[in-house]
Amino acid sequence: MRLLYSALWWFAMPLVLLRLWRRGRKEPGYRQHVGERLGFYPRLSDPAPRFIWVHAVSVGETRAAEPLIDALLREYPQHSILLTCMTATGRATGTQLFGKHGARVVQSFLPYDTGWMCARFLRHFKPDACILMETEVWPSLIAQCRRYDVPVMLANARLSERSLRRGRRFAALLRPAAEAIACVGAQSEADAQRLRVFGARHVEVTGSLKFDVQPPADVVERGLAWKRAMGERKVLLCASTREGEEQLILDALGKLGKVDWLTVIVPRHPQRFDEVAVMIEEQGFSMQRRSVMGEQFDTQGMDVLLGDSMGEMFAYYAACDAAFIGGSLLPLGGQNLIEAFALGKPVLIGQHTFNFQVITEDAVRGGAAVRVVDAVELLRTWSAMLFDEEECRRMSHAAAGFAQRHQGATGRTLALLRPQVAAQALLR
Repeated sequence: MRLLYSALWWFAMPLVLLRLWRRGRKEPGYRQHVGERLGFYPRLSDPAPRFIWVHAVSVGETRAAEPLIDALLREYPQHSILLTCMTATGRATGTQLFGKHGARVVQSFLPYDTGWMCARFLRHFKPDACILMETEVWPSLIAQCRRYDVPVMLANARLSERSLRRGRRFAALLRPAAEAIACVGAQSEADAQRLRVFGARHVEVTGSLKFDVQPPADVVERGLAWKRAMGERKVLLCASTREGEEQLILDALGKLGKVDWLTVIVPRHPQRFDEVAVMIEEQGFSMQRRSVMGEQFDTQGMDVLLGDSMGEMFAYYAACDAAFIGGSLLPLGGQNLIEAFALGKPVLIGQHTFNFQVITEDAVRGGAAVRVVDAVELLRTWSAMLFDEEECRRMSHAAAGFAQRHQGATGRTLALLRPQVAAQALLR
């Protein structure tokens, strides 16, 4: 089955590269370092560093990996970190977060999942251990890691019931890969149970690394400065919105007429910034784009602020009074609630949160979040919150407490990884 899988990769490679080139029209990063995706890499320094390899597919996984990578750099001073990703925005996020570490964090794109390319990757970097973030199970890659004696850990792992059902359809391919993973740190007991059913061994519940991410002080202060500039005006943040959701929110907002609050919309994917800007203008709202505002944060007379900047998510959370978390109005699985909780913000969330089901349900039960059925109920609930300051304060305290109670995943993940790195040290 794996040979057939690799053959399909080679057969599809011209289309894969064509799609990569087309994506590069909007995101130039996709036209850079293309050789790395095919297994070709620049020469390493002499002597070559010893690597612990962390794979984070895109922006969310890269941000989640931040506390773990910082801890690895402290615990293993003789090692460097090899950080791989699949998206241009993920790589840019890695540069933003870890550029301060200089040569101790080396970035690369992960090669496509063929045995030949993955073998070239492993021979070139010779990592002591591999840490795959969240749900990244690549059959050829894991098989080659086994061949070259590189232990694989799945960290911050989650597996929804929907993903488990899909995975079972390809059990002949995916189950051997899951069984070859040396250890798994699951986000919750429900995730752990599903991962065991999927075939993973040595599964422990370590919690979510995202609770250990520390909001950058300078970015938070930037958001607080925005809030001071707005005076007493209330702010509803619509964070990480996905395709189709912005239109639902704008339609609901248009039915209300002129409102007192400022609506901030931050699309999940940067390539959609221009599309959403056109959408807002066509609805007739007074809009400004964060990318052209500079430091003059003047929102007077503005209906909607489009958050089309990178690296400022915590600033948007700091500036808001409540946050709707996108990907949940439509059946898209939801997005990360934890950054909002870290800053003690009340959260509004839609019905479709299967990618973050346990955390979402716990937060709703704990009073840190409220579910809404649709965009109309979202704005209705928000409007009610404006007149109930006591409820807003209660939700804010619940959100901050929820975040604090769930911290500590980094230490538990390190404890699970240590035996794997120690065993490799003996082989060296």
